[in-house]
Amino acid sequence: MQKILMKDPHKLLGLHELPEGKVIRLWRPEATEAALEVKGKVCQARAVDTAGLFELMVDSSIGATDYRITHPSGLEAHDPYSFLPTFSNEDERLFSLGKHEKIAEVMGGRLTIHYGIAGVKFAVWAPCAQAVSLVGDFNHWNPHLHPMRLMGASGVWELFVPGLKEGEKYKFYILTSEGHGLFKADPYALQGEMRPNTASVVTRSEEHVWQDHKWLERRTSDAPLKQPLNIYEIHMGSWKMQGFEFMNYRTVAPHLANYCKEMGYTHVEFMPIMGHPLDESWGYQVTGFYAISSRYGTIADFQYLVDYLHQNDIGVIFDWVPGHFPTDLHSIVQFDGTHLYEHQDPRQGYHPHWNTHIFNYGRFEVINFLIGSALYYLEKMHIDGLRVDAVSSMVYLDYGRKKGEWIPNEKGGNENLEAIAFLQELNTQVQKKFPGVLMIAEESHAFPGVTKPVSEGGLGFHLKWGLGWMNDTLRFFQTGFDYRDHRKNLLTHEFTYYFDEQYLLPLSHDEVVHEKKSLLSKMPGNEWEKFANLRLLLSYMICHPGKKLLFMGGEFGLWKEWNCKEELPWHLIELPMHQKLKCCVRDLNHFYRHHSALWEEDFSKEGFEWVDTEMTFSYFRHAKNETLLCVHNLTSRKLENVAIPCKNFMPIEIFNTDSQEYGGYGILNPNISNACLNLAPFATSILCQKKST
Repeated sequence: MQKILMKDPHKLLGLHELPEGKVIRLWRPEATEAALEVKGKVCQARAVDTAGLFELMVDSSIGATDYRITHPSGLEAHDPYSFLPTFSNEDERLFSLGKHEKIAEVMGGRLTIHYGIAGVKFAVWAPCAQAVSLVGDFNHWNPHLHPMRLMGASGVWELFVPGLKEGEKYKFYILTSEGHGLFKADPYALQGEMRPNTASVVTRSEEHVWQDHKWLERRTSDAPLKQPLNIYEIHMGSWKMQGFEFMNYRTVAPHLANYCKEMGYTHVEFMPIMGHPLDESWGYQVTGFYAISSRYGTIADFQYLVDYLHQNDIGVIFDWVPGHFPTDLHSIVQFDGTHLYEHQDPRQGYHPHWNTHIFNYGRFEVINFLIGSALYYLEKMHIDGLRVDAVSSMVYLDYGRKKGEWIPNEKGGNENLEAIAFLQELNTQVQKKFPGVLMIAEESHAFPGVTKPVSEGGLGFHLKWGLGWMNDTLRFFQTGFDYRDHRKNLLTHEFTYYFDEQYLLPLSHDEVVHEKKSLLSKMPGNEWEKFANLRLLLSYMICHPGKKLLFMGGEFGLWKEWNCKEELPWHLIELPMHQKLKCCVRDLNHFYRHHSALWEEDFSKEGFEWVDTEMTFSYFRHAKNETLLCVHNLTSRKLENVAIPCKNFMPIEIFNTDSQEYGGYGILNPNISNACLNLAPFATSILCQKKST
C-alpha cells in the first residue's frame, strides 16, 4: 500500500468500482475516524487498517462529483483522488523532449476547471524523488495527506485539488531517494510570499484587461533598430517610496509614465522583479522564474503598470536572469535531492564569483523551463524586450575561474556549447513568436557574433551592451584635465571594432555602486566642472552611434552611490545646478527623439564620419534625410574661433550644453561664419546644415 501511495495514489484512493458496487477510499494517517458527504448526507467511513486508510461502500450510481470530503482547514470539496490527470500523455511527451510550448500553463500550481469542477492543478518535475506530496494551508502543511502521482517516465508528479482558490499558499514535499524530506517552493509559481516567507501562492495572470492594443500593433510593424531607443533603467524598490515602504506597481504607474514623458525617454528597463528573496541582490538572485515580485503588488498590479506605460507610448524592458540561481534551500537547488536544474560537477554547476548555481543547459527539461519563462513574461506581461543578464558567464566555461577549475568542451575549447545553443534557440523562438520584441545581451568578454543572426552562426540578439564603450569612456572622463589630450585613444579605439556588433551604450546601475562613485562624483574638478563634465558625458552618449541607457538619478546628478534601501534623493532637484542638469538631459532626450541622424543608422559605417580629433572631438551623424555635426570640447579650455574642417557643410547650431539654462556660461554660436565655433570648456555643440534660401 505504501508503494502505491508513493507513486500512484489514485490507484488506491478515491472512487473505485468493485464487483459488489463502488468504494470510496480516503487517506487519513493518524486519524481515528473519517467522514464525508455523499449527496448531501454525512457518512462515516470504516477504518481499513491502523495506517490511516478508510473505506465507504456506496451505490454504483455515485460519481466523482456526488460526494465531498473535508480537508484539515475545514474546506469541503470534491475528492482529489477521483479525477483523471490534468497532465496528459502529450504533455509528458513534449515535456520530456523539452518542446512544450505551453509549459507555463501545464506546470506549477494553476487555477483551472477540470471536468466542470473548479480547483487548482499542480504539476512538478522531480524525476529522482521517491515520492512527492502537496502541502499548504488547506492541509495544515502535513506532508502525509496529499501524495501526488508520477506521470510515466516524464518525472512529473501531478495532483488536482478541487475547491482551492486564489491566494492559497503551498509547497511541494519531496522525499528524496536517500529518504530525506525537502519542502520546496514551486519552480513555476506565478507569485510567492513576501520575504522572508518562502511559500508559493496560487494566483492568476488573466485578471487584467489590457488596453494597449495600438501599442502592440505598432511594435510589431516598426523596425525597432531603426527607431530611437533611450532607456531609463530603474530599481522598482528605490526609485520612489511611500515613506519607508515600497510603492505599489499601480501607484507608481502615473508617476513613472509622467516622468518618462517629461524627460523624453522611450523605454523603461526594470531591474529584475522576478521572484527573489534577498533585497540586496537587486533581484539578480532569482528563485521565482515565472513570478512577479510580491514586494510591490500582484501580477494584475504589474500588468496595470505595463499597460499604463504602453498607453503613454513608453516601452518596457525586463531584466531577465537565466544564467544562475541562488543556493536558497527552498528553491530549485538540488530540487529532488539530486542536481536537477544545475550541473553536479561544481566546475560546471557552481559560480565562484556570485556563490550561485549554474543551469545545466544540456538538459531538455531545463531549457524548456528557461525558454518558457521568457515566453511567459513576453506573452502575459506584454514586455517589449528582455535584457539577458550575464551572458558571458553562460557562454564561457572558464568565466571567473582559474586553471583547473573548469572543464573544456568536447572540442577542447572554453565555450559552453550547450549554453550557446540555448541562447540561439531562445532568440529564435522569441523573434518568431513576438516580432518587434528586443533581445538585449549583457556580454562583457567580446564573444563573437552576439548580434549576428542565428542563421549565420551568431547568438541572434538584437543588441549587445557596449561595456567596452562604457569602460573606456568613463576612464577618459575620470582623467585629469591636463592629461586628456594624451588619452583620446580611449574614445577613438572602440571604432576599430564598433560596427562589428549592434551596441547599446549603458551607463547602468553597475557603474554607481561598490565604491565606483556616482557619475557626478566620478567627474574631476570643482563643482561647476563636475556638472559641465557630466553634461558633456551624457551629450556624448546621445551623439554617439548606438542605443542609449541611463540609470535613474544620473539625469539630475547624485553625489552618493546608489543604495537599494533608500529612495532617490529627489530633493536635489530643488538645487539650481541639479535642476539645470535635469533640464539639459530632458532637452537632450527630446532632441534625440526628433533627429533621425542620431538613431536611424546607428549600426552602419555610413551613418558616422570623423571630422576632427585634434582641436575638438567632432564627427558627422548621417541619416537618409538629415546630417548632424556633433562637436565636443573635451578640455578645460575655452576654444575661440575654432575652424571645423567640414567642406560643403554650412552649419547652424541647434543645441549647446553650455546654455545658461543648463548651468553653463552661455557661450553659444548664434551666427557661424566659415564653420568657426566658440566652445566653452566641456561643451557639446550640435549643428545642422543651413538651408539654402
